[in-house]
Amino acid sequence: WERAFISNMDFKKLDQLKGFMPKDEGLALTRWAEKFTCHGPALEIGTFGAKSTLYIATGASVNGQFVYTIDHHSGSEEHQLGEEYFDADIYDNKLGRVNTVPLMQENLEKFDESKWVIPIIANANSLAPSWTTKLGLIFIDGSHTEISAMNDYDSWCTKIHPKGALVIHDIYEKPDEGGQAPFLVYQRALQEGFKLFDRVNTIVCLTRT
Repeated sequence: WERAFISNMDFKKLDQLKGFMPKDEGLALTRWAEKFTCHGPALEIGTFGAKSTLYIATGASVNGQFVYTIDHHSGSEEHQLGEEYFDADIYDNKLGRVNTVPLMQENLEKFDESKWVIPIIANANSLAPSWTTKLGLIFIDGSHTEISAMNDYDSWCTKIHPKGALVIHDIYEKPDEGGQAPFLVYQRALQEGFKLFDRVNTIVCLTRT
């Protein structure tokens, strides 16, 4: 399965944004969003600077669907002061913490596809109980601690349309290549009624069996 993107998105410009989404995996997000958002809107857990959000929006826009992207915008564990991925550009001295809202806003304003994006500043798991809309695609890419990643899966996997898709980022089979939490969520999903639809490097797309 493959369709041409009906979009004027400048993927070269998008790839240059600050973020953690390689272009090949981002383009996979666009393809999957185009295929599965015919069943409902997309929802992303973990926004950071909205780079991946824009890849999703490019595909979702083909179906006239929005992308809801949820993040508390205070950074994951690895983004904090003194940690491996700390970035002074996203540290707010007035707040005394990481704050990725300005980065998200700056990036979204560079692209017309942002009109399909609805940012939500919240804890995703706090929001889940009141969420009633069936989703064509859910993308889990929030905190990569095992507890947090499993909570994201538990809270949102039932919100997926029967013909929709679950997408998980940062799948590493070997511990020396990367964190194991997303891989453990992936393995659990396979045991609980999902099957692999497609994979590009560390990003997987699953559908219901």
